Amino acid sequence: MADKPAIVLVHGFWGGAAHWGHVITELNRRGHGSLHVVELPLTSLADDAERTARMVRQIPGPVLLVGHSYGGAVITEAGGLPNVTGLVYVAAFAPDAGESPGQITGTRLVQHRPVRAFAAQPAPGSGSLGPWARAVAPPAPSEQP
Repeated sequence: MADKPAIVLVHGFWGGAAHWGHVITELNRRGHGSLHVVELPLTSLADDAERTARMVRQIPGPVLLVGHSYGGAVITEAGGLPNVTGLVYVAAFAPDAGESPGQITGTRLVQHRPVRAFAAQPAPGSGSLGPWARAVAPPAPSEQP
């Protein structure tokens, strides 16, 4: 169907664009051809929203923004562009415009130095889960349902 909007997927704080892999495959199988995934810099909510908005501005026609977890806050901030036709929150923060996830939860994010156990972990996006991540989130079975 040619009148389907482009879909822009926005990952959460502890994820990356690759986490949408199975979703992209399924959406494509169901006829959604214009699929885009933002790789957030995770430097600030403003930077992440700007990265998302930059991608949305490059897409001609209607755009549906989909955010998971922290990505919900990002799509709320980036969702005011004229070609954005909807926001989808997938187990995500759904703040009011200008509200942060910390304001919703009553906490603030504090940067800590990594504890010794995590200091030797591979960098995000390196393709390696490392022993800690494998223990917390073991690899999925080779065949997905």
